[in-house]
Amino acid sequence: MLVDDDALVRAGLALILGGAPDLEVVAQASDGAEAVVRAREVRPDVVLMDIRMPVMNGLDATERLLAQPQPPEVVVLTTFDADDHVVRALAAGASGFLLKDTPPEQIVEAVRRVAAGDPMLSPSVTRQLIARVQDLDGHDRATRARDRLAELTDRERDVALALARGLSNADIAADLHLSVPTVKAHISRLFAKLEVTNRVQIAICVHDAGLV
Repeated sequence: MLVDDDALVRAGLALILGGAPDLEVVAQASDGAEAVVRAREVRPDVVLMDIRMPVMNGLDATERLLAQPQPPEVVVLTTFDADDHVVRALAAGASGFLLKDTPPEQIVEAVRRVAAGDPMLSPSVTRQLIARVQDLDGHDRATRARDRLAELTDRERDVALALARGLSNADIAADLHLSVPTVKAHISRLFAKLEVTNRVQIAICVHDAGLV
C-alpha cells in the first residue's frame, strides 16, 4: 500500500512497483488516517509511508498500524536523511526507510526484502540514525541495552551482532555456519528476550550497547 499526500509520488511509485511481476499495489492513501482504514480493509504485506501529511502524519499512522493484530511491515519515505521523525518511526517499529530519490530498482528490492523479513536501511544515513537514537538519553540507554543483551546466549548474541551489521538471514547463516531456519529461530527468540518487534530494534539495541 502506498501512502503519500502527493498524487504524483503515488503514481510514480505505483508505476515502479506495478512493473515487478511479484509485487502488487493493493491500495493507496493520501494521509495517515486513510491509511489506517485502508490497511484494515486490504491487509497489505508492506506499507510505504510518507511522514509529512495532513489529517494524520505518517509517524502516528505507523504506530497505529503496528498496534494492529498481524500488522504490515512499514517502510517510511522521507526527503531528508536526518529527519527526527524517521528516527522516531524506526523506534516505533518501522522496518526501515527509503529516501524519495532512491533509484526505482532499489525501491522494488526494498519492498521484497522487507516482505521477506529483512530491514531496509539506507547505508548513507544508518550511522546518523543510530547516533541520534543513542543521544536521546545517553548513558542510561547504553546501560539498559547492555543489561538486555546480557540475557542472551552466546549464539543469540552472535546473531544479534550480525543483524546490527545489516546482514540478511542467508548471510548470517553463512557467516555463523548455521541453517537459515536456525537463524530465523534465533531471531524469534531475540524478539522475545529483547522485547522488540523487528530487526531494526535489535540493531539499535546492539548499537546502544556500543558493540558495533
